[in-house]
Amino acid sequence: MQHADDPLSVTLSALADPTRRAILARLSQGAATVNELAEPFDISLPSVSRHLKVLEGAGLISRGRQAQWRPCKLEAAPLKEVDDWLGKYRKFWEGSFDRMDAYLSEITKAEAKGKKQ
Repeated sequence: MQHADDPLSVTLSALADPTRRAILARLSQGAATVNELAEPFDISLPSVSRHLKVLEGAGLISRGRQAQWRPCKLEAAPLKEVDDWLGKYRKFWEGSFDRMDAYLSEITKAEAKGKKQ
């Protein structure tokens, strides 16, 4: 169940699907039409359109209009929100790795000191 009042949950839900992540990866290289986005996948155009609708609903893409074409474009702001949220956990892991590095240095020094005696 998606919570419309929780943009982070909507974004993470949209990112949970590998096809949608692949579409975003393609759009990171520039705008593309639905047909261009559908090319690498062995799924129907309506299925690709459903994926695009989810991505658009999460604010991860926008669709323009150029004559008869409706190119899709990556909108990175929701990804920045995910990165900000993950940043809190990144700090935790970096701190954990720093503590582990310090501990390993202590052990290495103690072992080197023990071999000299």
